[in-house]
Amino acid sequence: MAQLQIGADQAVWEQICKKVDTMMLNIGSKSPHVAGDDGIYDDLRLDAWTSGFWPGILWIMYDMTGEKRYKEAAWPWDERMEQLFIQENRFSHDVGFQFLPTAVIKHTLTGDTEASRRGLFAANFLAGRFNLQGKFLRAWGEEKIGWSIVDTAMNLSILFWASKVSKDPRYHHIAKAHADTVIEHFIREDGSTYHIVRFDPETGARVDALGGQGDAEDSAWSRGAAWALYGMTNAYTYTGDSKYLKAAQRVANFFIAHLPEDSVPHWDFRADLEGGQIPRDSSAGACAASGLLDLASLLEEKEGRYYLAAAKRILDSLYENYGTWNDSSHEGMLIQGTGHKPADKNVNVSLIYGDYYFVEAIAKLNGWKHRIF
Repeated sequence: MAQLQIGADQAVWEQICKKVDTMMLNIGSKSPHVAGDDGIYDDLRLDAWTSGFWPGILWIMYDMTGEKRYKEAAWPWDERMEQLFIQENRFSHDVGFQFLPTAVIKHTLTGDTEASRRGLFAANFLAGRFNLQGKFLRAWGEEKIGWSIVDTAMNLSILFWASKVSKDPRYHHIAKAHADTVIEHFIREDGSTYHIVRFDPETGARVDALGGQGDAEDSAWSRGAAWALYGMTNAYTYTGDSKYLKAAQRVANFFIAHLPEDSVPHWDFRADLEGGQIPRDSSAGACAASGLLDLASLLEEKEGRYYLAAAKRILDSLYENYGTWNDSSHEGMLIQGTGHKPADKNVNVSLIYGDYYFVEAIAKLNGWKHRIF
């Protein structure tokens, strides 16, 4: 198997440690999503899909350093989030993003039984969104009954985890069924991906695809590709089914082949040129790099080193060209993230999930073993 270059990024890790300590002072108990021109992270409700990433960073820091202050800061997040389940809330298909880096890793690292219960509760919630006819997990709410999105590939891990800890195969079956749908309906032959696919909720038949956060229906939203790359890699890790590994490689090959010169992706690989410049998405780069590290580790050395080298190039560029290491007033870690370009929302900003996946990837290169996605 391809071996990660453990310890090779120690200097980068030390910068991360310094930055996270500053972030702890600035962010505190906020639930951040976006830091704009002023460099100050916002504070959203705990049912926002991004609420797990900041405590997820803290749990990684605790696991890597053993320093209790990180554990103490991360500890209450899953408890706080659970309280919203008994109120009117906006929880949806993204409970994996919320409870994997909080309750699940908390249970993994500490054995806390209440954290395990909360993780299983979130898995049950996600399983309840499964459409049996179409074999997909429903996205969002309201009138979007037959909608599913590529992001959900990343949330499957909480179902696989739930099946393992509960010894109940139902979660595994649902996760695998949705992963099959991702391969059939979301990943194109060339390895690019759709963001949104609509199904008839009664018959399960595919209706059409929508551009969503991509430039168009037939475009190639880079973060969507990162979700699929990483999500299919995880599906293979949990199942050992080679079709998921092959799907992950197909998306990875497309992603790598379409990277610009500095290896940090544009927000959409097929976006039209706007005023001579297409916005980047550092969050897509960070997520893809973390997924590529896992993909590389699952392959034989000769094959895996291609993906390992690509991940390193992305991470090196993010560190050198997109980091805020010398700006203590900026609460984010990476700049030039793109949230939703078609809506002209959150363009050229810091995104907490971009920060999370960068920390996660560098932690992997420095020996972190407790993979949670």
